[in-house]
Amino acid sequence: MVQIVDKEKGEAKLVAKKELNCEKRKAYKFDIAAVGCDKTTSENVTVHLTVEDMNEFAPEFVQETYSADADEDRLYDKIVQVEADDNDCSAKFSDICKYEILTRDQPFTIDQEGRIKNTEPLSWEEAPNHILTVVAYDCGMKRSKPATVNIKVNRVCRIGWKDFHERIEYTPGSGRRPLFPQARLELCDVPCKLERVAAKVSLATRHIGKGCDRDTYSVESQRKLCGASSDSIDLLPSPGIGAEWTRTLPTDDGHESDQIYEFDGTSNAVVIPETTLNHNLTDNFTVAFWMKHEPYPDHNDTHMKEHIICNADDHKMNRHHYSIFVRNCRLILLLRREFYQERPSVFRPAEWRWKMPEVCDNQWHHYAVSVNFPEATLYVDGQQFKIQTNNPDIVDDWPLHPAKDINTTFVVGACWQGKDEKMAFNFHGFLAGLSILRGRTENPEVLACLHRCKEGLEVPPADLLEPGMELLTNSDLSEVTVEGNSKSNLEDLISRVGYVNSREFPTPGRRSVQITTTVTCARGKAVKVPPVEAYIMVLQPELPSITINGTPNLAREYEAFKQGIQLFASVSVLISQDQEEEYSVHGNQENSPNSLDHKLDSCSVQVYPPLNPDHEYFKLPNSLMTHLGIHYKENKDGLIIFGADTIHNYDLVLRQIVYYNRKPAYYLNRAFKLVCSELNGRFVSNEYIQTLTVIHPRAEPGHEADPKPAAEPVNHAQVHDHKVEFKEAKVRAAGFMDNGLGSEAIAKTSASHAVAIIIVVCVGFLVFMIVLGVIRIRAAHHRSRESRDDDQEMAWDDSSLTIIVNPMDQIEQEQGPRPLNEDDDSESSDDGSSYRDDGESSEEEEEGAGKAKTKELEWDDSTLNF
Repeated sequence: MVQIVDKEKGEAKLVAKKELNCEKRKAYKFDIAAVGCDKTTSENVTVHLTVEDMNEFAPEFVQETYSADADEDRLYDKIVQVEADDNDCSAKFSDICKYEILTRDQPFTIDQEGRIKNTEPLSWEEAPNHILTVVAYDCGMKRSKPATVNIKVNRVCRIGWKDFHERIEYTPGSGRRPLFPQARLELCDVPCKLERVAAKVSLATRHIGKGCDRDTYSVESQRKLCGASSDSIDLLPSPGIGAEWTRTLPTDDGHESDQIYEFDGTSNAVVIPETTLNHNLTDNFTVAFWMKHEPYPDHNDTHMKEHIICNADDHKMNRHHYSIFVRNCRLILLLRREFYQERPSVFRPAEWRWKMPEVCDNQWHHYAVSVNFPEATLYVDGQQFKIQTNNPDIVDDWPLHPAKDINTTFVVGACWQGKDEKMAFNFHGFLAGLSILRGRTENPEVLACLHRCKEGLEVPPADLLEPGMELLTNSDLSEVTVEGNSKSNLEDLISRVGYVNSREFPTPGRRSVQITTTVTCARGKAVKVPPVEAYIMVLQPELPSITINGTPNLAREYEAFKQGIQLFASVSVLISQDQEEEYSVHGNQENSPNSLDHKLDSCSVQVYPPLNPDHEYFKLPNSLMTHLGIHYKENKDGLIIFGADTIHNYDLVLRQIVYYNRKPAYYLNRAFKLVCSELNGRFVSNEYIQTLTVIHPRAEPGHEADPKPAAEPVNHAQVHDHKVEFKEAKVRAAGFMDNGLGSEAIAKTSASHAVAIIIVVCVGFLVFMIVLGVIRIRAAHHRSRESRDDDQEMAWDDSSLTIIVNPMDQIEQEQGPRPLNEDDDSESSDDGSSYRDDGESSEEEEEGAGKAKTKELEWDDSTLNF
């Protein structure tokens, strides 16, 4: 309606009679004419009225719930589309500008059109359906009520193994651990007739040590544990007493496996001492070693020799008598006959060349060359090399010609050129466990034992095999293959495959496990089955702590040193693996069976200062050690006993080590450092220091035959006895405390100690002679003065001379001089005896005492007149 505001001015306003509603009518059109008071009417004016919209309504979904299906392992562009409407009349408030999924952590997304799709493949096993809450927003951001979307995941049959764990934890010492106890093979109704199915379980251990977890005992200990002869000689032992030549070679870090030596191919090689190995290997011998080798990446000379061992002329000539070397990825044995072994005109086999990929694959392999001349047999990883045509290639040669005054030099890692006086043909790679058994060949079973892994797959019992099924394994037990025509029996056998690591302290870390499966249908059609990838995580074992206890300080007299002293009679070795368990040779071993699993493989005794072989030596229980298979080496710096055996047996040997010293007077004390180790130095005990103190005899003071006290001599004629306590010399010898062997510092300390004793004795004797000379001179001067007094007696006047004697002086003369109290500490006599030990002093003391007695007869308490 129109309302007049001002009639004079002709102003009016348009007013709605009722509320306008855009949803009912969006626009109005009408004409307006002005009517004057005289009833005249103006021209019409057309009015267009548009109703503005307000955001009165929220969006509403067309459906309250939506449902859809989706296959697993598939990505969709659209699984389902939701739709919402808004009843507002304007586009601003009626259009839907946004959809949102309120449910969190769901693999879905929704776009502006309401299309829902998955962001990752769905899994029926993880979630068979997904329930989503969805809302819509208009362009005024007014939110709708939520709608529910139910997405059902369809399980799609996939061929492959089901119900297995990707990570399998293995606790050391737990025995057998099943790998896939619930595994099953899903074939999804393969549209063919099943003819054969095969599955292979593979364990990857190449990255662990030398191909797998093996015992880290030394060569001698490994041979003992494998039941081999003890005559084999270790050419690359761990550095120590009697094995100093490997000290300069670079080694690997840590002691997870046995000692590994690196050869750079240019500079490092070692000469084996002649006392270690007889260079004549005879016609029967075995050389065994671990090798990891790859060819030079940028070397063009494929025929370059890399010597593992070489025995060649020491001077004048460059003849190689025998050697084992690598050339062009072939392992070659050179064995020249000596002139005294064959007639000069006879051709005999001199080279055996084995070609195999293992030589250059940069992996650890165990090699053993056994020679029963003229036959040579190669064992690789415990298995005999299969002879093929021209493999090995055998080359004949003449015997070596005789040469006068020519000896040989045995080298590991290169070859000595005697004519050029330098090393050549250096080896580039890694070596470990290099040993030679001369005079006979090694048993193949021992070679297999030396290579045998301590970890591997445990195969299921053979009695579970059904007819038509086969069960195969390799020699390392790193592969198990099951094949046949029964799917159910194959599943049962695979579920029983286990992992076992019998090593007491296995190398922790990851071992990959894989199952590869082949399904063959009729007519040879193969069905592809995805491989299973899993891994075994070997946990860190509880490491043992080796502790040596005992009585560290002993004091003995001369005679005990000469008759022999048991150094470690009170020593006990203890091994503890946690805070609650502790095993020792004194404990209840019968109730602690695990303690029997612990073995020591070496104990070293180092002497400070070094032994003097002229009058010091050790005596060991040789018969007991031979019975136990424990060996020893010794030099001036000490000794080392070695060979894997129980703690109890090592304790028996240690307690029977006897130390002899025929001249104990030369020493104040002797120090012995005892250190024991397990697994070739992987676990080392504390440093137990045993100190032997020499009790030197005391000098007994002389006794007068006359019971009367001797008069005290005048001051200038007195000889005073002074007690001096010499402290034990303490010289820090870092070489003894920190090094495995005696050092130059120890040798210098020992020499200076002996020199100091001699100097002290000489100075003491010199002082005695000077004092004795002074006493005699003053005594002579005193006698001459008394003679002059007698001659001048008439020069005195007749007056009386009165001498007053102090009674206290008289009492002191009657008591006589008292000796100093003896020190109760027996060690105070270690620094030497006083001058009274010399026989010359007794005569002079008797003379002085006689003079004192004569004077006592001339004097009394009366007054004397001259």
